[in-house]
Amino acid sequence: MDKVLIYQVLTRLFGNRNLSRVENGTIAENGCGKMADFTPKVLKNIASMGMTHVWYTGIIRHATQTDYTAYGIPRQHPAIVKGKAGSPYAITDYYDVDPDLAVNVEGRMSEFEQLVERTHAAGLKVIIDFVPNHVARQYHSICKPDGVEDLGAGDNQQHGFDPQNNFYYCPGERFAPYFDLYQGEEEPYIEEPAKATGNDHFDCAPSKTDWYETVKLNYGVDYYAGCIGYFDPIPDTWYKMTEVLLFWASKGVDAFRCDMAEMVPAEFWRFATKSVREDYPDIKFIGEVYNPYDYRRYLLNGFDWLYDKVGMYDTMRSVICHHAPTSAISNAWKQTDDIRDHMLYFLENHDEQRIGSDFFAADGKKGVPAMIASVLMQQNPYMLYAGEEYGERGMDREGFSGHDGRTTIFDYWSLDTLCRAVSNQLTLEEKQLFDIHKKTFQIARKEKAVSEGLFFDLMYVNGHLERQYAFLRKAGNDLLLVVCNFEDHDVDIDVCLPAHAFDYLQLKEAPAMATDLLTKEKQSFMLRKDTMLRMEINAHSGRVWKLKLVNDK
Repeated sequence: MDKVLIYQVLTRLFGNRNLSRVENGTIAENGCGKMADFTPKVLKNIASMGMTHVWYTGIIRHATQTDYTAYGIPRQHPAIVKGKAGSPYAITDYYDVDPDLAVNVEGRMSEFEQLVERTHAAGLKVIIDFVPNHVARQYHSICKPDGVEDLGAGDNQQHGFDPQNNFYYCPGERFAPYFDLYQGEEEPYIEEPAKATGNDHFDCAPSKTDWYETVKLNYGVDYYAGCIGYFDPIPDTWYKMTEVLLFWASKGVDAFRCDMAEMVPAEFWRFATKSVREDYPDIKFIGEVYNPYDYRRYLLNGFDWLYDKVGMYDTMRSVICHHAPTSAISNAWKQTDDIRDHMLYFLENHDEQRIGSDFFAADGKKGVPAMIASVLMQQNPYMLYAGEEYGERGMDREGFSGHDGRTTIFDYWSLDTLCRAVSNQLTLEEKQLFDIHKKTFQIARKEKAVSEGLFFDLMYVNGHLERQYAFLRKAGNDLLLVVCNFEDHDVDIDVCLPAHAFDYLQLKEAPAMATDLLTKEKQSFMLRKDTMLRMEINAHSGRVWKLKLVNDK
């Protein structure tokens, strides 16, 4: 079994080398990355890091302020587009590729198909977003296959809710948000009757903090009457959205990252995942689900992996920032131990603040011990966000995104570290940060003790370690001792191996030679029950000791 390691890229940013970086800049001013930027060489480099999947964020056409009417693409009203580039999560056509990402706009679907081919040729699998809960306010498909009816085309707009409608409506009311959208536009945006807003706002007047640029899709749940579900007969939206999944699966997509999956009824996911797997049995579904009480329900209804955000991510962030002891990590994994193989660990993504930002840890290397632990402690997948491996700070003021410690998803921009990485202008510290990421990922891919082995948490007998986290992994004769140091200085510590670990992992008491897989440094240990192993660990780093018994042949 392979350890799954996902590399998330915001496609429009990844390959952009334009250094203008004008706040609120247009595509002409700031440029835009393309699918073609993912050359065989680039993809080979991603694979050589140890990655197994690439999540191409923002592939499907979404609302933008850039005018593509010359290509027959409808213009979106700027009042309901967040940022010049627009959010990748305000979809305008489920069957189209975002024109920003194409060298030849008219050949954009062909360019995506070629991207899939190149990715597969590099030994990597393709993930794209499936955004099921909401669409852009001016959604209209110009690329839907023959025989496919557009979303909302058959709706009865006089009904606020109808199980066979695709949208929710506010009959007799015009869209009238509680803030000025127009900012000098000659023609106002008119929507009547108003549709419900994507973040479950069911009146005509969303606020600026709502997802006002989107409208909620109707899966047969009557929110007006207390969330009563009407699933028999099957709602029209279920069929239409399943067809979207089948369309992209036919293009060679290997997995879908399903945006805000918990805002869509679990019953739909059972229907859709089963339908797609009838034709594509190996396809995977990743759910953005934040409520731990829903985890098992969504796994039972077809998901392979779920975000571990409010558990492991939040815990690791607290430990990194000195707000919690490392024993909290043990408490976090125990909450999902029965479904551990299905939890997707991460430290950054497009929604979260960069580790290196002043809003988080102000230094990317402070995330290294959390990365080592997250990647090596279980068999479940791990996700890396492009730039994280170099310590990207996310401190730009890009435009709509603002100065918030996140890498923008709304603006045309380029990332400092990614630009300097390709021109070999990284600092020594950035190169070292990349090196330890790459080595950790390669260990995860190469060592059976990580991809297949048992896990033994050592923290319950190492209460003196408040800023270090220690555990064992074992498969066959392969034994790893991993110790991560979250402290801001080098440490010289003792780690206890309890008798129970010897019994559970069937370890022998004997002298052992250990090699740190990160540094190749060697050290001898005496493996005995309830004895201490002494070691030195650098600040914000870790040891990955591979132990071999001296008397083993």
